[in-house]
Amino acid sequence: MLQNLLLNIDAGTIDWSRAQFALTAIYHWLFVPLTLGLAVIMGIVETKYYQTKDEFWKEAAKFWQKLFGINFAMGVATGIILEFEFGTNWSNYSWFVGDIFGAPLAVEGIVAFFMESTFVAVMYFGWKKVSPGFHLASTWLTGLGATISAWWILVANAWMQYPVGCEFNPDTMRNEMVSFAEVALSPFAISKFCHTVTSSWIIGGIFCVGVCCWYLMKKRHTRLAVESMKIGAGVGLVAALLAGATGHKSGMDVAEVQPMKLAAMEALYDGGTEQGLKLIEGIEVPYGLSIMATNDPKGYVPGINDLLNGYTTPDGKTEPSADEKIARGKKAIEALAAYRKAKAEGAPDSTINYQLSIINSNMKYFGYGYVKDKADLVPPVLVNFWAFRVMVGVGCLFILFFAVILAVTYKFPKALFKKYDITALPAWHYWVAILLIPLAYIGSECGWLVAEFGRQPWTIQDMLPTWASVSDLQSSSVIITFFLFLVLFTTMLAVEINILLKQIKKGPEL
Repeated sequence: MLQNLLLNIDAGTIDWSRAQFALTAIYHWLFVPLTLGLAVIMGIVETKYYQTKDEFWKEAAKFWQKLFGINFAMGVATGIILEFEFGTNWSNYSWFVGDIFGAPLAVEGIVAFFMESTFVAVMYFGWKKVSPGFHLASTWLTGLGATISAWWILVANAWMQYPVGCEFNPDTMRNEMVSFAEVALSPFAISKFCHTVTSSWIIGGIFCVGVCCWYLMKKRHTRLAVESMKIGAGVGLVAALLAGATGHKSGMDVAEVQPMKLAAMEALYDGGTEQGLKLIEGIEVPYGLSIMATNDPKGYVPGINDLLNGYTTPDGKTEPSADEKIARGKKAIEALAAYRKAKAEGAPDSTINYQLSIINSNMKYFGYGYVKDKADLVPPVLVNFWAFRVMVGVGCLFILFFAVILAVTYKFPKALFKKYDITALPAWHYWVAILLIPLAYIGSECGWLVAEFGRQPWTIQDMLPTWASVSDLQSSSVIITFFLFLVLFTTMLAVEINILLKQIKKGPEL
């Protein structure tokens, strides 16, 4: 039973299971954003071919589709392993909420994956077998399929951050779905999807611009480089602006349902109204945090100490202390044990219903019953604080970068950029663009660090802590597979980079 779980799990198993899942997720996330970003690039390029019937655009589309395919294959491989880990290393989590969490993953596998598999085949092998219009549709539908896959994965992740559409069944000891629509269309899921996908388009844009700059530096495929750079920078600029807007909406969602995460992101220990947003320690934007969290410069934002000790907002809303939540969580766990015992012994309905009423009134804090020290409720502040700033800083940098690229390529305003020829700049200009590719990945990974580290210690926010979610395994087993995966994923990454570089060096067949 879940309430006895902590008596059997080795602490090393918890740490290594978390490390293994983090390893897999980080490597997987190296492939996914580029897949989503290049899907837009190759779709726009083939649309240009469909409109102009110029063979140049056809070969350009084939080139970007090859790079997409290389990356797509690696992403599928790591994603499958990531899903399997829920059953191997996190079986208690899967058992406790598998009815809910498994639903979006099943939809992702059945609908999106088969959609991608069907149309990706047409995209690569159908150039001479289907009409140009059908082929163009297949290219866009391949990208749409990848995006739909991301939607369902992010729905599952968003549910872990904001569990809705479910009820706990004390007879089965499981959380069961009562509304698929609430799970699939929760505000948290929509915000997470929009922010994640637009940030992925930034990766596609910077990758496209970087490859084009390499060609310009080598004086090769100049037309491909200039035309593709315009598309990549355009997609990147729009995506960066949208990522900023969706990021603000995500910040408001986090403030509402995960206030401890927001406090950790800001290293805010004592909250209040009219809170400034820290740029770095000691420098802040006045009212910035209150605006980000509440859309009101005078809005109240609780700090870490407020959340641990309990607080009352200026409008009278009261939040209990962590100690009270822990006490109520333990009360729910004890009542659950008494309820099951009463049912097993055939106790009177009045006794059973009494225990059930205690469970229901305290179920909101069920997960807190597994917390021994309220200090464990505070996520790693240093990691969240700096990861958030790196993510935002990189996003702001790319807004400026893409704007400059578009200004230079289109020579607007002419008074400033007419003397710049994008095809004949000093080599260091091109190297700047190339070196920004890994910076984009760092910013993207920092976003995931904030999302996942900020949720700690919860696997499911307020419902199930990480140490109550893992499988009852020997830590040595997890250690062995951790290093096996480390070698495997590193090899896969090296192989992908090698194949990509060879394909880029080869270039399009123009």
